[in-house]
Amino acid sequence: MNPPLLLDAATMARLLGPAAVTDVLAEVLRAGLDPDAGPPRTAVPVPAGELLLMPAASGAYAGVKIAGVAPGNPARGLPRITGSYLLLDGADLRPLVLLDGAALTELRTPAVSALAVRLLTPADRPLRLVLFGAGPQAYGHLEAVLAAREVAEAVVVAREPVGGRALAGYARTLGVLARTGAPDDVAAADLVVCCTTARAPLFDGALVAPGATVVAVGSHEPSARETDTALVTRSEVYVEARSAALREAGDLLVPLSEGAIGAEHVAGDLAELVTGRRTPAPGRPRLFKSVGMAWEDLAVAAALYEAARSA
Repeated sequence: MNPPLLLDAATMARLLGPAAVTDVLAEVLRAGLDPDAGPPRTAVPVPAGELLLMPAASGAYAGVKIAGVAPGNPARGLPRITGSYLLLDGADLRPLVLLDGAALTELRTPAVSALAVRLLTPADRPLRLVLFGAGPQAYGHLEAVLAAREVAEAVVVAREPVGGRALAGYARTLGVLARTGAPDDVAAADLVVCCTTARAPLFDGALVAPGATVVAVGSHEPSARETDTALVTRSEVYVEARSAALREAGDLLVPLSEGAIGAEHVAGDLAELVTGRRTPAPGRPRLFKSVGMAWEDLAVAAALYEAARSA
């Protein structure tokens, strides 16, 4: 049996860009994949943080991601998220390719958000973007949003000013008018993207304009959230899958525990939006909450493998 192909971060980035990865996710949902049907993520506490195990199988492939979340790594000059993804032949479970797991996450998470942006924001005018965070996911989300929509201005809100200025500067190299700002800048935003490690709300949800879209991707822990109860109660809420969101999304579970909303407050999921079974309503903010799911990793890993084989 041949050893699996190895794909590093640089190769993966060359094989598929943000728009192509977003298309991959849309296509598997249009083909009928049910995000609620997959197994849940398993979190295993370890001394350095936690290990996340994310298996999935669909069509011609199966696979599993083993991701490490090490909160102490950034202080050592190491990435907070580590890991690997093993893609298998779905018929006989032969290993096909081993991918950089952190790089895979940095590709697929922004692509999930960009798919939501395609489905929830207007395409007829440039958007005013407020982006919370200045880490790898913030850079990936900037690129993915730019691949999905024209951006009139990008405002970066970051805990560390140096990081915020660096990301704003990078946005300007991509031809975007960009600056650093403050949480209150959400009041003028068409699109707010939150990709931080925050455990408490980043801004006052009452400031978000009707018709604006908020994308929150930073946590998959029931007690951690980037958005407040005020925003959730005002918003039409969309998720990747109801089961995962109601198991892991603190942005929704905290308001649920407070009695501010019920489970029925979730208006729809990505599959319903992609297939047209749900259409966003006017006059309210739209909140898309992402926790990251194994079907997304599988779909993107399979597409990368097929692109590598045909390259």
